This record gives sequence, C-alpha cells and structure tokens, in this order.
Amino acid sequence: MVKVYLSRKDIPFEEVNVSGNREGVKRLIALGRNTTPVTTIGDDVIVGYKPKDIDAALETAGIS
Repeated sequence: MVKVYLSRKDIPFEEVNVSGNREGVKRLIALGRNTTPVTTIGDDVIVGYKPKDIDAALETAGIS
C-alpha cells in the first residue's frame, strides 16, 4: 500500500525488498526494525501503512 500511495502522489521512492536480500535486512535492522513495511523520509521512520504520518514526514522534508 505504501508504494501505491507514494506512486499516486508522484513521489519517487526506492524499494528495498528484504526477502533474500542480506543488505536489505541489515538496513532494516539498522533502523531498529524487524518488520515491514518501513518507510524513511528524511529523519522520520514510519512502520506500517500510515498515510497521515507519511504526509507529515513529506511535508517536514519539503517534498509534498
């Protein structure tokens, strides 16, 4: 859902699939997380699909 949400807003993003991806898992753990989806926008780390939090982070980062 996060990918669809960002795509609909024409926000570019990088997807990192952690399935079978050791470096992706390391990045996830470095964020202090062990579940997905995790969205990072600037200094904000959002776990799960939370449109209000995503919008707030985008605004803070000057993206939206």
